[in-house]
Amino acid sequence: MDLHDKEILPGDILPVVIIGNGPSGICLSYLLSGYTPYLSPEASHPNPLLHSKLAEQPHLSLLEQDLEYLCEGLEGRSSNPVAVLFDSLLLPDSDFGFDHTSPLEWRYEPERAIPHLVLGKGPPGGAWHAMEGSMLTLSLANWMELPGLKLKDWMRDKRRNVRNDRATPAEIASYYQHYVSQMSLEQNFACGTLVTSVTRQPISQEGSPPCWRVTGLQRREGEELGDGSTLSEEVPFSVLAHNVVLATGTHDIPARLGAQGESLPFVCHSFWDLEAAIARGELDQSSDPVLVVGAGLTAADAVLATHHLNTPVYHAFRRSVNDPELIFNQLPKLLYPEYHKVHQMMTQQHQRNNSQQDHTQNLHRSNPSSSSSSLPRYPGYLSFPRHRVVEFRPDRKCVLESDAGERTVVQVSKALVLIGAHPNLSFLDNNGRSLGMNPEEPISCRRNPIEVDPFTNRVIAANGPGMYAMGPLVGENFVRFLKGGALAIASDLTKRQKEEAEKGEGELSIDRLMDRCVDRQTRTDPEVCLVDV
Repeated sequence: MDLHDKEILPGDILPVVIIGNGPSGICLSYLLSGYTPYLSPEASHPNPLLHSKLAEQPHLSLLEQDLEYLCEGLEGRSSNPVAVLFDSLLLPDSDFGFDHTSPLEWRYEPERAIPHLVLGKGPPGGAWHAMEGSMLTLSLANWMELPGLKLKDWMRDKRRNVRNDRATPAEIASYYQHYVSQMSLEQNFACGTLVTSVTRQPISQEGSPPCWRVTGLQRREGEELGDGSTLSEEVPFSVLAHNVVLATGTHDIPARLGAQGESLPFVCHSFWDLEAAIARGELDQSSDPVLVVGAGLTAADAVLATHHLNTPVYHAFRRSVNDPELIFNQLPKLLYPEYHKVHQMMTQQHQRNNSQQDHTQNLHRSNPSSSSSSLPRYPGYLSFPRHRVVEFRPDRKCVLESDAGERTVVQVSKALVLIGAHPNLSFLDNNGRSLGMNPEEPISCRRNPIEVDPFTNRVIAANGPGMYAMGPLVGENFVRFLKGGALAIASDLTKRQKEEAEKGEGELSIDRLMDRCVDRQTRTDPEVCLVDV
């Protein structure tokens, strides 16, 4: 396959290109590789209505059934109906603490495979390889697994004792990488690739149909140097695809406050910056407080890590501690004791009506107005609910303002702004804004996800057919539910493939595409094959 931005032969149009090799892209690759879910003849589902629907056509795979019909009447912790359906089939009644066996059986049917290519900047697993490696995941371990390989079984093979039902991000990243190998999906993955452009191509002069052109750069390891290192190079590539799936996640660009002085050196936007400062020995119990801005789980992890060092912590966030939208108010206390602890800290030790003061000297005092003697105390921590940062000053003082307009000045050693992240959709026109629920705002998992059809995940506002989106881009942050997007897309592609086959229209297989690429590579020196990874 030509990576030097030359024209590709009309026949060289891939059926599917998936941009992103995290759990979304991996799960979709699994379904497109011929692994097909059926209702097991011996199994039953605890939901009798769903089971009866599935049993109406047991000879059909789940990919061939009417997903909208199966979704009717189901309720769950996702607003995506197919996500609720697939979760209910993979983990029946897991919200109630049950460990029912899935009624699905997986059959490998290679004749059903749809050739596809998965592009990713790093190794399979996506952003999980960049997450802090020692914290426990929010989700239970079995909620993080992908079909066909039990995460707990894999973890037991890696360590003798499984101490709890949650795993570390490092373990999850390793599991996803192993999954791609175990399921023989490697031939579909091209790692080290950076997509720079996705555009709609009209009908060509040679008569090829409209399709998508995906261009970018692929990092290749070159010759070995004398010191044992290798010289890498970035090779441009360009591929055509009938269908493009956006599965990039939302961890690329840290969100910013837009406050004055936010670019000062002591202001950071990544948990890694805190980890690095701790590793360098910059923070201890004698340090000025660390200001953590945000009320999500990453901010909570930063509070816990800093508090563990006995370094004082200021914690500022926009919401009320009782806001039902606050993530801590949605987590079971028994499953997430560390986050419940942070919520207790936020609730019991908060700042009230002490505007225009430097609080460094008073940080170790508990607040009698917000806690009682029977409740645990958290010296060295002070929260600022319903506050925003107005200014970061060069002398490391930060100005906070409450909803009532009262201002507080705090002296800090470091400020961590951990308020989420935005996806990098720079390969789309205007960063993909036109695809969002609100075309005037940037794409955001929580505030402005990409608008898709709920049963096919087709992008509503795409400038041509064959564009899909899944995972955090459409509002699904949890691995447990993003698998539903893979099911919706695989089902839609399967039905479209069947319709095209009935019309006598075949598609180019990945093996034929690779053979054609290799043939051309031997004839012309500058051509390189992308799928040779």
